[in-house]
Amino acid sequence: MSVRLGLERLLEGSDRSLLKGQRVGLVCNPASVDRGLVSAPDRFAASADFTMTAIFGPQHGFRSDLQENMIESPHARDAKRRVPVYSLYSETREPTREMLADVDVLVVDLQDVGTRIYTYIYTMANCLRAARAHGVRVIVCDRPNPIDGDDIEGATLDPAYTSFVGQFPIPMRHGLTIGEAARLFNDHFGINAAVDVIPMDGWRRGMWFDDTRLPWVLPSPNIPTLDTAIVYPGTVLFEGTLLSEGRGTTRPFELIGAPWIDGERFSDAMNGRGLPGVVFRAVFFEPTFHKHAKSLCGGCQIHVTDRSAFRPMRTAVEMLDEFHREAPAQPIWRDPPYEYERVKPPIDILYGSDRLRRGIDEGTGAASISAGWPHEEEAFRKVREKYLIYR
Repeated sequence: MSVRLGLERLLEGSDRSLLKGQRVGLVCNPASVDRGLVSAPDRFAASADFTMTAIFGPQHGFRSDLQENMIESPHARDAKRRVPVYSLYSETREPTREMLADVDVLVVDLQDVGTRIYTYIYTMANCLRAARAHGVRVIVCDRPNPIDGDDIEGATLDPAYTSFVGQFPIPMRHGLTIGEAARLFNDHFGINAAVDVIPMDGWRRGMWFDDTRLPWVLPSPNIPTLDTAIVYPGTVLFEGTLLSEGRGTTRPFELIGAPWIDGERFSDAMNGRGLPGVVFRAVFFEPTFHKHAKSLCGGCQIHVTDRSAFRPMRTAVEMLDEFHREAPAQPIWRDPPYEYERVKPPIDILYGSDRLRRGIDEGTGAASISAGWPHEEEAFRKVREKYLIYR
């Protein structure tokens, strides 16, 4: 059975009444499509029941045309649909009063990837805050968590390390859909906006994206495939290091390495760790841009052989431990700024505390670093239970 998206339910069912006669702003990007690959902006612009008055784009832009992270996108005007396009990754990450002046209802239709640091859920949270402040109602169109809605993994963010890549104390892999995240953020974390979540039909918690029969459109430039999304909750940590996370290659977040690493020795060592559901294949690659552009890097490609057994966060921590062991004198951590944080090390705001960085530097080992995760995962599982839409 194929999944029916929240977008489709909103525009095709009784929920359409929520939009009737309203001036509507749409938060979206190229992955905001229906099952027939018709874009949400096209569907909204074609409606006779309401008027689309503005489009809002998240990180990487409304057209997702900005390749690297930390590159702000400009405001613009959409020539086809003749409405303003406001960037929510610019001088502001939150819609302003002026941006919402001609908006009665703000519709959020974004494809999340199930990872705490992915900024679309915080763009949504910022929209909820702005809507509450300016008297606008929000509708969140739900979409699948592509890496299933059962699995939770990783340390919970320490509130002292709050940033635009982590606004709330949740684990790295949270197991929520974006609609469920909206309910959690709004109610449990006290945003208190007027929000309706339009659920999907046919989605179940154990589904991966390729179980849904929906078309995959890359949600951002460096998440090209479901394979990328599966490893991303762990390998995104390499953004906080001087190691290449594969940006500038055709396999971002699957290829990890650096010029000072022997890929064969490193991969042998990682395979010797016996991690579940994964094989590490030695690679040598030259990124075309970003870290170590045009330089030969040694490292590995992460091949997930059993995605149900694979633990991306544990795998990434084991890799960081091994990279440090391979070259203990080599600096590994990237300096700020990173995602609007100018003081704390990027690895700390990505992990959600300084425990990972200190553990690697002190050689305590991956098992020690991850020892507290099960307690934190279970605590979050209890918190999120109230906000789940799908059972």
